[in-house]
Amino acid sequence: MALKSTNKIETNLYEIEFDASKEVFEAAIEKVYRREVKKINVNGFRKGKAPRSVIERMYGKGVFYEDAVNEILPNAYEEAIKEAGLTVVSKPEFDIVTIDENGVVLKAKFFVKPEVSIENYMGIEVTKEVKEVTDEDIDHEIEHAREQGARMIDVTDRAVQNGDVAVIDYEGFADGVAFEGGKGENYNLEIGSNSFIPGFEEQIIGHNIGESFDINVTFPTEYHSEALAGKEAIFKIVLHAIKFNELPALDDEFAKDKGFDTLDEYKADVKAKLESKNEKDAEKAVEEQIINSLIENLEADIPAPMFESEVENFVRDYDSRLRMQGLDLNTFCKFTGQTLDSLREQFKPTAERQVKTRLALEKIVELENISSTDEEADAEYENLAKAYNMKAEDVKSYIPAEEIKADLNVKKAVELVKQNAKIASK
Repeated sequence: MALKSTNKIETNLYEIEFDASKEVFEAAIEKVYRREVKKINVNGFRKGKAPRSVIERMYGKGVFYEDAVNEILPNAYEEAIKEAGLTVVSKPEFDIVTIDENGVVLKAKFFVKPEVSIENYMGIEVTKEVKEVTDEDIDHEIEHAREQGARMIDVTDRAVQNGDVAVIDYEGFADGVAFEGGKGENYNLEIGSNSFIPGFEEQIIGHNIGESFDINVTFPTEYHSEALAGKEAIFKIVLHAIKFNELPALDDEFAKDKGFDTLDEYKADVKAKLESKNEKDAEKAVEEQIINSLIENLEADIPAPMFESEVENFVRDYDSRLRMQGLDLNTFCKFTGQTLDSLREQFKPTAERQVKTRLALEKIVELENISSTDEEADAEYENLAKAYNMKAEDVKSYIPAEEIKADLNVKKAVELVKQNAKIASK
């Protein structure tokens, strides 16, 4: 297998021609024949025992050519790309130039990583603003902790109020007909959460346990179900119970539950953690400003497939995270009224930014001769192993050392630019 020619068609678009020798192609044909003959019936031979020559006379000399090409293509293409010294960033389009018993000549067309230039990446001027922690911030954080420690109690001596949890049966009707998805039993609805359509929750306020009543609502014009969008509907409600989240008292006993002797100690700890968070947020904002500047200073004619590929990476990652929650993309899209295309459009700006950032930082790695050692790569393998609860050796089997070092180099480039940035405090 060998590279025959490399042709630049246009900016970042290349076509290579490569071949597989007669011997290599013959070996692939023989391998395909031995695999496929088991499925072929030929009169006069037991199933799977017909000689290759007989099958070729019956179905043509090239009966196994296509499968043989598929057999050799991955390795032949990989070797040709390596010999051409190109970094491919898109799915290749293959074409057969010639094919016969003497071998096969193939073409592949693809986009390559663009030439990149970047200037003025040292001494970038940015502003660092660390948000001051206020008493309101501390109170808000503590209130959130109280809500987490709240206990649900039954209410029997009054009607529903805003903030209560109403336990209801409900069934919705549009034009007098019950509609799909509009029925529930013993549903715990937090009043004021706005989890149901506008106007629904407010009409439960003031009703008492045991009451049956109707609610009149109008579905939003941009509702995920076209059949209900903009329609008036009646929901028949049965109120079974009223519940209320009782917050724990804000005193030293509450602080002890959090691991502190006094409420003042607890508040001081909350303040310290908020200050640490604000410092990290400020550092992140500084990095964002630096990245923005790098992207502005980046010069590159980036092929569209690089952006498209990154968008698909985002989609796959989103699907994985949904599956961890017991959902998948199809179910998510059904419930939200979105489509895969609309999701791709949402991810597109972030994906484009990601691609440009990586190209800029990789160029800085090159210009500054940044590298990483085997020891640093091993340490990173250990970090990843801990993060994913895996053995380091297993991580190594999934991620090549070259990729690990490339990521480490990019992180070093960020730190280098950040260390040389002109950071003004605000």
